[in-house]
Amino acid sequence: MTSAHLVVGLATIVLFAAATLLGAWSWIRRRPGPVFWPMLRTGQAGLVVQALLGGLLLLAGRRTSDLHLVYGLLPLGVSFAAEQLRVSAAQSVLDARGHASPQAVGELPGAEQRALVVAILRRELGVMTVAAAVITALLLRAGFVSGGL
Repeated sequence: MTSAHLVVGLATIVLFAAATLLGAWSWIRRRPGPVFWPMLRTGQAGLVVQALLGGLLLLAGRRTSDLHLVYGLLPLGVSFAAEQLRVSAAQSVLDARGHASPQAVGELPGAEQRALVVAILRRELGVMTVAAAVITALLLRAGFVSGGL
């Protein structure tokens, strides 16, 4: 089980690191890439599997440092918080541009609607890219603290 924890951990780090790079590249180019979101979601799933494997190791009597637990579990909180920020991204863009509701956007000309949607998608991409970078750093730190990396 320790080997599975290590392999899933490394795969999760790679997924989040790749999502960070791809997300940053897409954000700079102002063109959301279709690969970013599936990569991020797969990383998040890996994060949950990793936490479950770690929990099973603890239940089996395997001991680790408290720092490893903090660095290993904190990414779940970061991911959850980032999702909450992502959800509010649309409203913050609407507010910044003076639109009372999403329904008001439907009355705008097509080009303005598209520009608004791109701004919202870019904000979501930025939030989740920063979160992926933080999660990558935390997971790397968890690996180094445990001696696995």
